[in-house]
Amino acid sequence: MRHPYLEIGKIVGTHGVRGEVRVEPWCDEPAFMKRFKTLYFDKAGAREIKVLACRPHGNIVILKLDGADTVEQAAALRGKVLFMRREDAKLPKTLFFIQDLLGCAVFDADEPDRRYGTLTDVSKTGANDVWHITDENGKEYLIPAIPPVVIDTDIDAERILIRPLKGIFDDAH
Repeated sequence: MRHPYLEIGKIVGTHGVRGEVRVEPWCDEPAFMKRFKTLYFDKAGAREIKVLACRPHGNIVILKLDGADTVEQAAALRGKVLFMRREDAKLPKTLFFIQDLLGCAVFDADEPDRRYGTLTDVSKTGANDVWHITDENGKEYLIPAIPPVVIDTDIDAERILIRPLKGIFDDAH
């Protein structure tokens, strides 16, 4: 199920004395957050907050949020998770939100009835993402999320087709 609001980052501290907050972005690139003029404090979108300014700062993002004008007001926001509205983000067809991938069933591209398990986690490694596939017995397998391995991803059908590298699942079957 595609959620209308997705987690985009967490406020981890303050920056300066004018109410700016430091955000740990939960997206591929900190600059992605510059696209949003409005963020939310809940996954239902009921508590909206206007973004007055946004700038990447190394691996974090500095945000100036409406209503946070002092360091004390900014400090009160520490620990809050920020959400974005899905319809405000446009992704290329080859990119997916991690939250949409989680829970998808993973099958063999050449033997479509052969199910490997469920995608349960994604690790960021720098070179490429690594997908964690958990089988029905709870055993976890790691596959690189690269084009020769990931053949098709159908988020609507919650189905991923892979062609695993030799040795990854060999001991399981």
